[in-house]
Amino acid sequence: MEALFFNVDSGYLEGVVRGYKGGILTQSHYANLTQCETIEDFRMQLGSTDYGNFLANESLPISTSTIADKATQILVEQFHYMRSNAVEPLSKFLDYMTYAYMIDNVVLLITGTLHERDTHELLERCHPLGIFDTMPALCVATNVEELYQSVLVETPLAPYFRECLSASDLDDLNIEIIRNTLYKAYLEDFHRFCMSLGGPTADNMSRLLEFEADRRTINITINSFNTELTKEQRAKLFPAIGRLYPEGNNALAKADDIDQVRQVCDNVPEYRPFFDSAGSARSRPNGSSLVVEDDGDALAVASALEDRFFAMEVHLNKLAFLQQFQYGVFYSYIKLKEHEIRSLTWIAECIAQDARERIQDFIPIF
Repeated sequence: MEALFFNVDSGYLEGVVRGYKGGILTQSHYANLTQCETIEDFRMQLGSTDYGNFLANESLPISTSTIADKATQILVEQFHYMRSNAVEPLSKFLDYMTYAYMIDNVVLLITGTLHERDTHELLERCHPLGIFDTMPALCVATNVEELYQSVLVETPLAPYFRECLSASDLDDLNIEIIRNTLYKAYLEDFHRFCMSLGGPTADNMSRLLEFEADRRTINITINSFNTELTKEQRAKLFPAIGRLYPEGNNALAKADDIDQVRQVCDNVPEYRPFFDSAGSARSRPNGSSLVVEDDGDALAVASALEDRFFAMEVHLNKLAFLQQFQYGVFYSYIKLKEHEIRSLTWIAECIAQDARERIQDFIPIF
């Protein structure tokens, strides 16, 4: 049925986002970029892609942060164009996509307020996709209590704060717990909304959001080893969705080391290669195994896992474009483009620092 009426309201924008997707860099583009000797060569090579002359007005030497900022600006302009032309329920779907960036921005402002920093300066560091009209009102707050009340009144994140946190929770020790608590509430809410849409949108977005939930669950588990976070607190941070939910989440909440995490992930065929150096997932440049001898290697394992999570995320988001008449392509395009910007920044950084031996340590999309 979705094929009958989807194009009435959303067909044009689906065509737009698929056109944007056609401009994502390919293997041949990356091959040319990695051969560049200087940032000036890098800029010239990008000029022949859909990025065009986006760095033309920047004076040399161009910093890698400038490249990332300018590339992000193009992505933000594309997103705003789609959002301004969208109608319900696509407009609400696109709004949900911005909530993740709003969480990061609000947490940044909370951190700045706790450290008595000028919050107006912090606004410049906020992600542009997470900027909302009333955000400057948060900068008026002089303490965390005022900031908490401002968030409840002025931001779309009010339901997540109201249900999960109180003003007394906003302290320096809890800042990462706050971030993960908000993300848990956000992912569950976004998942419910996508399921309410039904059809292929629900099918595609459930796969993408459940993977994101599982990734956060695994990362929280590994990062909580040898910290003051109790197992009860850890369990409260796990999203109640995903391939690991509920049995895997319960087991991870009780895990004490990496081996126990690996045993839980072995129950999900797609996640099994993450802990297997001979698996199909992308391994780190030194070919190191993810088998660990003690908890001291947990940080190295988390770093290697992140590479494999990125590779799986790219794969899942590419799959979203194989099906028409669904909103998953909008979510996937933003994720793929963000990954591309990370790859560009990495290559530019390697060129700037003459680190040729690591310039290939990125995951191409197409």
